[in-house]
Amino acid sequence: MSSEKADLGNGKPPMRDALVAAAFQLFLERGYEQTTVDDIVALAGVGRRSFFRYFPSKEDVVFPDHERCLADMTAFLAEGSDDDEPVRRVCDAARLVLRMYAENPTFSVQRYRLTKQVPGLRAYELSVVWRYERALAEYLRRRFAARRDGTLQADVIAAAVVAAHNNALRSWLRSDGQDEASATVDHALAYVQSAFGGAPAPLAESQPEDVVVVVSRRGAPLWRVVQEIESTLGRA
Repeated sequence: MSSEKADLGNGKPPMRDALVAAAFQLFLERGYEQTTVDDIVALAGVGRRSFFRYFPSKEDVVFPDHERCLADMTAFLAEGSDDDEPVRRVCDAARLVLRMYAENPTFSVQRYRLTKQVPGLRAYELSVVWRYERALAEYLRRRFAARRDGTLQADVIAAAVVAAHNNALRSWLRSDGQDEASATVDHALAYVQSAFGGAPAPLAESQPEDVVVVVSRRGAPLWRVVQEIESTLGRA
């Protein structure tokens, strides 16, 4: 039996959760840079090996749920059918990220504030966001494979979905998690669907140009020339 299952059987929080709780307690009390892995494991009452069993680095303990969420998103996209409207599908996939944040508003707000203060964490967060965007783009590339500029469309739409989602998510986090998260994100993603949703417009076929030839006497007044043009166009 793993130590995490044993903790559950004893009514204690899983070791992974205990490490996250200890880490954030210390980050809030001492600051992120001043807290070491040794400090975290000492407060959690475990050894360093236990920490690195769950988190490759101190940065990873700040984002403990993103790997699971990314896996859920990838599975959600893979389970879709060809009947699904692609843009709607990636918007629904982005809502899984929102759900992750909304599961624990207090933790999400604490992480948001911490990330704003630590440049290294902001860089780490950008790398996480890029992985979400790549997952969305890869799905759309498969769906748009037969389209002209399908790869371009996929990358642009994936970037737009992430930008809209993150704009709404930051707005919710700035409210300390008090606003309605789902409504805010739905409003933002509606912009993406209105711009990119549905079938692409067919390529316009080139139409032959109409050429109108008007014959007029040299020296005729301009109003007469205009009258001849209007009369000819009216008969076309």
